[in-house]
Amino acid sequence: MLTRESTMSDCCSSSCTTQTLLKKLPCPVNGDSYKAVPLKTILHHIRQPWAWAGKDQAYYFCDDADCDVVYFGADGTTISRSALRTTVGIKDRSADATLCYCFGVSRADARANPQIQAYVTEQTKHKMCDCEIRNPSGKCCLKDFPTA
Repeated sequence: MLTRESTMSDCCSSSCTTQTLLKKLPCPVNGDSYKAVPLKTILHHIRQPWAWAGKDQAYYFCDDADCDVVYFGADGTTISRSALRTTVGIKDRSADATLCYCFGVSRADARANPQIQAYVTEQTKHKMCDCEIRNPSGKCCLKDFPTA
């Protein structure tokens, strides 16, 4: 659910700096600190992005599976799971949860076939992925793959 009215983020303009993307802010619900996410990531995951008006501020991605907030603004604006058209795999503990949005890999797929991670790693090296848009976190999925 979208709360408060929101308009364009610094992160879609040339004024967005690496410093903004590296800065962490606490989630207004769980209090843990998270990194910024590009506005274009949010626009590709919310329902009816044409109806959402973000504020001129940075937005952040909360990856806590127990928190309903997915994105939040520096002003406390929140976007919950129900406002997205995408299921956020990192917030879903099921075997069917998506780990890699670029190649459609679920947690179960990755556990059943370790070669999938090697494939995704190779494609990433060749810049054949689009994590910044496809992954709701705006980040590469490789860190989300299960370890042995």
